[in-house]
Amino acid sequence: MKKILLASNNPGKVREIQAILAEHDFTVIPQAEFQITDAEETGLTFVENAILKARHAARASGLPAIADDSGLEVDALEGAPGVYSARYAGEPSNDTANNEKLLAALAGVPPERRTARFRCVMVYLRHERDPSPIIAQGVWDGAILFEARGTGGFGYDPLFHVPEHGCASAELDSAEKNRISHRAQALRALARALAGG
Repeated sequence: MKKILLASNNPGKVREIQAILAEHDFTVIPQAEFQITDAEETGLTFVENAILKARHAARASGLPAIADDSGLEVDALEGAPGVYSARYAGEPSNDTANNEKLLAALAGVPPERRTARFRCVMVYLRHERDPSPIIAQGVWDGAILFEARGTGGFGYDPLFHVPEHGCASAELDSAEKNRISHRAQALRALARALAGG
């Protein structure tokens, strides 16, 4: 099995990524095993931030690295919060504060103008100086609700309406969310690219 370092210390993310990439003979190792700290996310796009994180992890470990960057894009807010999704309401990041700020920003915006999407970019670097990283993307379309619903998930899940299920993302069971989410889509695309390359 080939080893890939995951530029994340999130155990849920490690399990999710490991499960999909294991089918392609990859073992995913969290960067915590190398005592690697999180990279500073100074990029202006999801792609830039994912590359920064993967490059930081590859440099520190000497291994190929995978990283993701993701967030919520709201059309009525010209794509905000976007790359600033996790820290939309300021540092330190706080899901409740972020959701409250989002609802305030959309006050008075009618349902038909509350369209939004979660976007995830996954990046794979063979080594720190890889000039041609493999980049995969997933998009999950929906809309922003007027109030929080459900207790599952994290982040903006309680406010993200999933049209095909008629509920908030936070009301989906985890298996279904992991089947249709932006991160799952990006992971499957990345797995296909790695298998082909």
